[in-house]
Amino acid sequence: MAPVTAASPAREADIALLLAAQVHLGTKNCNYQMERYVYRRRNDGIYVINLEKTYEKLVMAARVIVAIENPQDIVVQSARPYGQRAVFKFAQYLGCKSMAGRHTPGTFTNQIQKNFEEPRLLVLTDPRTDHQPITETAYVNIPTIAFCDTDSPMAHVDIAIPANNKGKHSIGALYFLLARMVLQMRDVVTPTNPWEVVVDLFFYREPEEAKEDGEDGGDFQAEGFAQAALPAPAGSSDMWGAEANEGTAAISAGYGGEAPTGFESAGGFEAAVAPIQPVAYVAPADFGGEY
Repeated sequence: MAPVTAASPAREADIALLLAAQVHLGTKNCNYQMERYVYRRRNDGIYVINLEKTYEKLVMAARVIVAIENPQDIVVQSARPYGQRAVFKFAQYLGCKSMAGRHTPGTFTNQIQKNFEEPRLLVLTDPRTDHQPITETAYVNIPTIAFCDTDSPMAHVDIAIPANNKGKHSIGALYFLLARMVLQMRDVVTPTNPWEVVVDLFFYREPEEAKEDGEDGGDFQAEGFAQAALPAPAGSSDMWGAEANEGTAAISAGYGGEAPTGFESAGGFEAAVAPIQPVAYVAPADFGGEY
């Protein structure tokens, strides 16, 4: 991968993407260890993150990820819902393992656990939400990369990427740029072979939006899978008049030979339905000749 200079068009385009995704917007609180990454504070009290330092930390994190030969030794985790889809996509394109949702205690420390993992690197979305995996990695000396906001705790975080980790667009843009940087350093993505993946795939989507777009597979007719109408069941009729009466009379005539008279007709009883004839027994030896 060619070195990215401070005035390169690719760097300016990436920083513009981070700016559009509001990665630079922090919170109204600032941790003393995050002050070095703050550019200034707005009038409403929001701290603004220096995107130049964010980009430098993204490059450093990409170099650390590339240094691990086996991608399966990398675990990307996000308990925050806005980062779960980005984690899945990041793991899909880089070939690493992903863990979305609640962290099971003991995943990195309890060896008799079914889902025990022993990674060489851990990438997290939010140190505050993912405090349990950070605590476990501190016990087993696993390096940790995390996206840290201005109010995020920095304990046991080895590489902190200053960014807004609370917005769905900012989290998606960060994972997108990090994945593309890793692929560029692996020479998978080159100027002659660009990465055709768009950043929208890393954004969190509401379940209602997915249903409106037909991602759940319910709209078959739009793709040419229209189902043919099933034939009507035998004996069904839309007329409840003469045809139904004729059918009842035919059944009663076949069973008794004549319509009900006397006590049955006076009492309003209907004729009984003819019993089903039992199937004749066929010996197993006759199956070959019979059928």
